[in-house]
Amino acid sequence: MTDIVPVAVDDRVADVAAAALWADAADAPLLVRRLAAPPPEREWTVLSTPGREGVVFASIGADGAGHVTGHVDLVAVDPAAQGRGIGRALVGAAEEWMRAHGAAESRFAGNPPCYAWPGIDVRYTPAACLAERLGYERYRVAWNMTAVLPARYDEAEHEADLARLAAAGVTVAAAAADRARIADFVREQWNDKWAWEAEQATGLHYAFRDGAFRDGEILGFAAWGARPLWFGPMGTAEAARGLGVGRVLLRRCLAEQAAAGQTSTQIGWVGPLRFYSRAVGARAERVFWLYRRPLG
Repeated sequence: MTDIVPVAVDDRVADVAAAALWADAADAPLLVRRLAAPPPEREWTVLSTPGREGVVFASIGADGAGHVTGHVDLVAVDPAAQGRGIGRALVGAAEEWMRAHGAAESRFAGNPPCYAWPGIDVRYTPAACLAERLGYERYRVAWNMTAVLPARYDEAEHEADLARLAAAGVTVAAAAADRARIADFVREQWNDKWAWEAEQATGLHYAFRDGAFRDGEILGFAAWGARPLWFGPMGTAEAARGLGVGRVLLRRCLAEQAAAGQTSTQIGWVGPLRFYSRAVGARAERVFWLYRRPLG
C-alpha cells in the first residue's frame, strides 16, 4: 500500500479520526479542525489513501537546539481497513514529506503550540507497536491529569485566596478586549507558543494589579480550549507567586468549562502534579510515550 496522496481536511477526515480514535472520539472533529488551523508560519500537510481509509497529519517544527524536526501529529485508519499496512504506508509517506522539507528526524510527539497529544497515548497500543516496528525510539514519557467538573476544592482555601488577592489590590477577570495585551505578557514572560495558545483559547482569564503600584500590571493567566476541551496553558509571574493567583485562575477556567457542558477536563502535558491534585482534586490518568527516529 503505497498510493498515498495529499488531501483537503473535510468531514471524511474527521469521520475517520472519530472512528479510529476511540479514546478521543467525542472531540476528534474539533481536534482535526484545530490541527488544520495552526500558526500561519507552520509547514504541515494531510495525506490519505485515495479512498480515505486512513489519514495522517504531519508538520515541521524545531527542537530546542533549532534543528528541523518532523512530527506525525495524528495517524488514523478506519477500523474496517486496519491490518492492511495502511498505517505503515501513511507514516512512510509522512516521513518522505518531512525529508523533502529538511527534517532530519521524525517524532511521534506533540508539536506545540498546535498539537493533538504530547505523544502516543499508551491505550492506542497498535500505534505504539507501529512506531516501534518502524524503528522509533521511546525517549520520554508525558502525562495528563483529569479533573472532574464541576471541580471540587477547599472552599475555605479559595475564600482565603480571594481575600489575599483583594488585599494586594489584585483583580481576576475574563479576557475580552485585553486578549492581545495578555498574549504580549505571555510572550514576554514565557514564549511565543504559549502566547499563540492564549490568543486561540476558548476561555482566557487573567489577574492584574490596580492602584498606585505599577497600575494595570498583569500577574498571571490561565486558558482553556486552545487544544479543544483541554485546560492550559497557565502561568503566574514571579512577582505574584504565593498569593494564590494560579489556584483562582485554574478554578475560574474549570468553572467556565463546566458551564459549557463539560463533565471533565484534561490538564495537558502536566509538570506540577501536586499543585493540580491539591487545587482541584485532579488525578494523573493519561500517559503518553514520545518516540523519535532519525531520517536517513
